Amino acid sequence: MSAVVHLAGPGRAGPDLEELLSRVARGDQDAFSRLYDAVAGPVLGLVRRVLRDPAQSEEVVQEVLLEVWRTSARYRAERGEVMPWVLTIAHRRAVDRVRSAQTAVDREQRVAVASRTPAFDEVAEQVEGRLEREQVRRCMKTLTELQREALTLAYYRGYTYPQVAEVLGPPLGTIKTRMRDGLIRLRDCLGVGA
Repeated sequence: MSAVVHLAGPGRAGPDLEELLSRVARGDQDAFSRLYDAVAGPVLGLVRRVLRDPAQSEEVVQEVLLEVWRTSARYRAERGEVMPWVLTIAHRRAVDRVRSAQTAVDREQRVAVASRTPAFDEVAEQVEGRLEREQVRRCMKTLTELQREALTLAYYRGYTYPQVAEVLGPPLGTIKTRMRDGLIRLRDCLGVGA
């Protein structure tokens, strides 16, 4: 049984898609091969217009034709012709692929933004650290000049006691005493328990 396929063009005979699909529904592989040849071109054209990516378009065409094979028994002629039914499946698959790709891009962007945004604990720690540094600076201003210089050299620059004494000039014992007194004053100013 042969009929003219509407998409085959004027004056050109093509296979009866409804008959082929009916045979496909019964598992006829030859009928599927002929149906494939008849619909693959229009399906690829539609999918490429949606996706604009040749490689993905070919993948989607394969998925569409596999779905046609699996769901051929669900086709109902009273609801419409075979080609529009197949093209509807193709359009849905192509749109699904676009949505899936967009979802993946959106997810990657959210991950990128989340990885750049410091966690709340990091922000709290940074603020706390700034406040503590400011309090230490304020308390350092309450020390004598010798205490402040000795503690700065020892604790911020990594000098040893003998090196501090050498840089500042007073004897080592004086430097140790001034530093001890300075640390006690800092502890009291900062409110740190003994």
